[in-house]
Amino acid sequence: MTVAFRVVTDLAAPPERAFALSLDIGAHERSMAATDERAVAGTTAGTIGLGESVTWRARHFGIMWRMTSRITALEAPHRFVDEQVRGPFARFRHEHRFEPSAGGTRMVDEIEFRAPLGVLGVVAERLALARYLPRLIRERNASLAAELADERGGAGEAERGDGTGQGAASSPSAS
Repeated sequence: MTVAFRVVTDLAAPPERAFALSLDIGAHERSMAATDERAVAGTTAGTIGLGESVTWRARHFGIMWRMTSRITALEAPHRFVDEQVRGPFARFRHEHRFEPSAGGTRMVDEIEFRAPLGVLGVVAERLALARYLPRLIRERNASLAAELADERGGAGEAERGDGTGQGAASSPSAS
């Protein structure tokens, strides 16, 4: 079963800057500090580009995981796609879109994933991953927004979607 979700984040920076920061390996590591995520192979510093891959090592659910992703599409400064080529998922695809908005950039993350292990994977998707992954993306986006705000010396982010001001991700859908 494939699970899909979307997270929308408004950033107080132009699309070109938000796009560039999202491709920066160091920014990704800083945004995932809580999971001790590190680039350990492939492109491990600087900006990752089309066709390049990175292997991440991170702790999730108390276990160290490795996942290699490749940039399979890149249309600066509008969108890029990273897809797992090796790792814990049967399938993982993350499309990042950057749309100009009145306040700077509307960043839209659309993620599709499928856990391995058949029925056991479906159980893991429903009990843990469908809630955990949207929260992880929201935390990453909040970190990127804070970094952009620090660059500009002001407020940097307002997620939207649920009206609570707590961040937004649509309910995961399964197919």
